[in-house]
Amino acid sequence: MDRIVYDRMAAHDSTHWWYRARRDILADYLTRYAALPADARILEIGCGTGHNLPMLAGFGSVEAIEIDPAARDIASARLGRPVGDAPLPALPGIERGAYDLIAVLDVVEHIEDDVAALAAMRDCLKPGGKILIAVPAHQWMWSAHDTVNHHHRRYSKKTLAAAIAAAGLRPRKLTYFNSLLFPLAAAARVAGRMTGRDDSDDSPPAKPLNALFETIFRLERHAIGRVPMTPGVSIVTLAEPS
Repeated sequence: MDRIVYDRMAAHDSTHWWYRARRDILADYLTRYAALPADARILEIGCGTGHNLPMLAGFGSVEAIEIDPAARDIASARLGRPVGDAPLPALPGIERGAYDLIAVLDVVEHIEDDVAALAAMRDCLKPGGKILIAVPAHQWMWSAHDTVNHHHRRYSKKTLAAAIAAAGLRPRKLTYFNSLLFPLAAAARVAGRMTGRDDSDDSPPAKPLNALFETIFRLERHAIGRVPMTPGVSIVTLAEPS
């Protein structure tokens, strides 16, 4: 990712509506569907500034990996111990057969060989372990945001399921999310393309609007996995060895 992406993450990951609501949504999703043991060993790959680590720590003992040095320093301070730097797709030095849960939250789209990356994660799972995967949806929504984030692709439910299957995994509870705000996001992408104002700035909006978006997005925590979701900005699933 471009340096500015990490800088914005560090500045806004505790206040931006998207980060805040997504953490709550993913926590509910894990609580309902992951069936983790009380002493779960968890690895977050591509943890960025570590903003998901406290949420994940509610489910067990957390370790993390981040390849960007500045973001890794912030994440290490948040975690209270060093964060590793093993790169995908190979994950050199990461213990195989060791984890109850691996979290890759908006990470897989950054990896050219996503199948190899998912296969390496599979090999790091304990029997019964799972991978929590979140990715951006809809290739037609490609924008400057994807470019500065160094994405290789956006996914459909079909292409994500295919990559998961090719890695020797099967998806569970695969669903769109960030659906309630999807019409607004889609309109903004189309308008930016038509006007030539395709902006990669993802800083939070004014406080009242930030609070409104957070409230709307967080409402989805009650529905995801329980009812079919309409198309959304993102896709989430739990993958487990097939």
